[in-house]
Amino acid sequence: MSWSRRVLAPYLLVLPGGLWLLLFFVIPMVTMLSLSLQQGDIVNGYVFTGHWQTYVDAISNYRVQLVRSLIYGAITTILLIVIAFPVAYWIAFYGGRRKPTYLFLLLLPFFVSFVLRTISWRQILTDDGILLGSLKQIHLLPDNFHILGTPAAVIGGLVYNFLPFMVLPVYVALERIDPRVVEAARDLYSNPAAAFTKVILPLALPGVFAGVLMTFVPASSDYVNSAVLGSPETTMIGQVIQSQFLVSSNYPMASALSFTLMAVLLFGVFSYARVLGTEDVMKVAAR
Repeated sequence: MSWSRRVLAPYLLVLPGGLWLLLFFVIPMVTMLSLSLQQGDIVNGYVFTGHWQTYVDAISNYRVQLVRSLIYGAITTILLIVIAFPVAYWIAFYGGRRKPTYLFLLLLPFFVSFVLRTISWRQILTDDGILLGSLKQIHLLPDNFHILGTPAAVIGGLVYNFLPFMVLPVYVALERIDPRVVEAARDLYSNPAAAFTKVILPLALPGVFAGVLMTFVPASSDYVNSAVLGSPETTMIGQVIQSQFLVSSNYPMASALSFTLMAVLLFGVFSYARVLGTEDVMKVAAR
């Protein structure tokens, strides 16, 4: 292989991915940024004026929905860690030869459309549905009890829909742990709790970190669950953006809200990585 081919080979390998990102991420992002700084309307068109006031108006008018979305996303992520870690731990250490079967069963409901799953969840949680209706009939719940339209319903839908995105990366991290390391900890007189906190949990942190990234960002920007399971009091910023784009046709405001949300999420992700110490996490993963 000639010198020029050796130099160009790495760039040629990343060229398809780079073109994909350029066409379907960079260009749309630049276009949306330009649109957020334009003024006008859908009838007369929009003109670029560098109108930064749109961002000020977006934050001042919809800060409640923005903060609510971040809170829902954070609660969802914490609940996902609490639920997903034991599931991934059991499959990784006790699944045996049936690990692929358990993973398939975990993913099986998610072959159905995201929207259809959320609508089905709504039918389950309806006041006279199969769950609440049955509990009311046997007088375990009062007749006026309801879940739909509450934060609990929205967060529950988010947890249900994003569960595999937390289980799978945690499972991969736990699957990579050498059982002999855990056995060595026990041979050195570590009790199960100490072996878990000193050996298993640190080695699983890369998976937890990946799971947080894969769940917090989409959960905070989701609008389907809040629209189907929530009420006006549980409106999330994703609903506002969807309404500004498709209902009000206020493209500058929708674009400004999208960039504001992206900036806040990036700040949260980088802050989380800073606190967790991604370098230490990657060192643990490399070992």
